[in-house]
Amino acid sequence: MELRQLKYFIRAAELQNFTDAANELYITQSTLSQQIKQLENTLGVLLFDRLGKRIRLTEAGNLFLPHAYKTVLQATEGQQVLNDLIDLKTGVLNIGSTYGLSALLVKALPIFRSMYPQVVVNIIFGSTNELLQKLDKGTVDCMLSFMETNDDGQLEIHRLFTAHLSLITHESHPMADYKKIKLTEIKGLTLALPSAGFSIRQLLDKIVAEAGVQLNIDMEVNDINTLLQLADTKNWCTVLMNSSLFGFPSLRAIPISHADFKRHATILFSAKYYRKHALTAFNKILKDCAKEFNPK
Repeated sequence: MELRQLKYFIRAAELQNFTDAANELYITQSTLSQQIKQLENTLGVLLFDRLGKRIRLTEAGNLFLPHAYKTVLQATEGQQVLNDLIDLKTGVLNIGSTYGLSALLVKALPIFRSMYPQVVVNIIFGSTNELLQKLDKGTVDCMLSFMETNDDGQLEIHRLFTAHLSLITHESHPMADYKKIKLTEIKGLTLALPSAGFSIRQLLDKIVAEAGVQLNIDMEVNDINTLLQLADTKNWCTVLMNSSLFGFPSLRAIPISHADFKRHATILFSAKYYRKHALTAFNKILKDCAKEFNPK
């Protein structure tokens, strides 16, 4: 059993398609098929059902997949431990982030790059739920979000700065100059909101239900940048963290005056995996940059 075979198997399982997996791995489909067949022969079981041009995991494949993930991650961690031992400033850093923390990332990344110019940095944006799954699998080394609590003890959470859930509107909107706004004042506005998988939407829904307020939700979108673009058209308002306003100078963030609408931006690490030196350095840089985002 070879490490590359496990990597091929994982990507094919994720995409459920040999052709797509081969393209992403920069190998031919025949090479991918041969390597997976050799892996199946070694294990003595079929990992995939071949259904014409489609594939799906067998029961054995589903059982084997988490072990494949674990083996590949352990091998990667082992290499990183040795790199750190001899102080090699190389490797890969996979950073997961919600869109609302883009501005903080843009502040921190040039400083990190100057310290670790040979480290390849991958930025993966997603909702809190999506990033938690990636953090658990080890496909991201850390995640930036507004998640503050952890019940299972598998996450280490560090606070970065305080943000406010706010009404986001175009500068030409009659409410654009408000210093604060009440929840009841936004119920008549035409809103485009984040989809249910976003933690800020879950927070908003909870408070709205408790207050007995009915919002005029015209659209739900699972991409924060798209919501900001919609608000920029002047046809919709949205509700996001004020830190989300990155790259949209014509939009305004009006804090919603509710005690529970303050949230702490955080960086999360999995307690299951080795923390490489580059990640520790990035965490320190991020915390230094976050000081600029705290209210004066």
